[in-house]
This record gives sequence, structure tokens and C-alpha cells, in this order.
Amino acid sequence: MEARAQLVRAITEGQQAGIDRQRVTACPYPAGDLRRSAWVRGYTAGRRKADSR
Repeated sequence: MEARAQLVRAITEGQQAGIDRQRVTACPYPAGDLRRSAWVRGYTAGRRKADSR
């Protein structure tokens, strides 16, 4: 899978985890992996979205 597509997927997964109010520690990507940063960005956006409902 292309690197950009992997990052987009990680953001989407993180956003859904945030909306579902999972813990941030649910991130499946290891420290130092760019996908982890992308997942956390998505997670943050998802939590904001969930909290605004």
C-alpha cells in the first residue's frame, strides 16, 4: 500500500476510534511510526466531533 494511503487510513481509523470514545492507548501503531501520529490526529478530531454532539 502506498505511504500516503496508509496515512489516510490511519487518520480515518483514529477518527472512528475518537468518535467511538475509545482510549487513545487503543492506537495499533508503535511509537516512532508516522501512522501513529496520523492516527492520533484523527483520534483528536473524532473526539472533538463526538464531544460536540
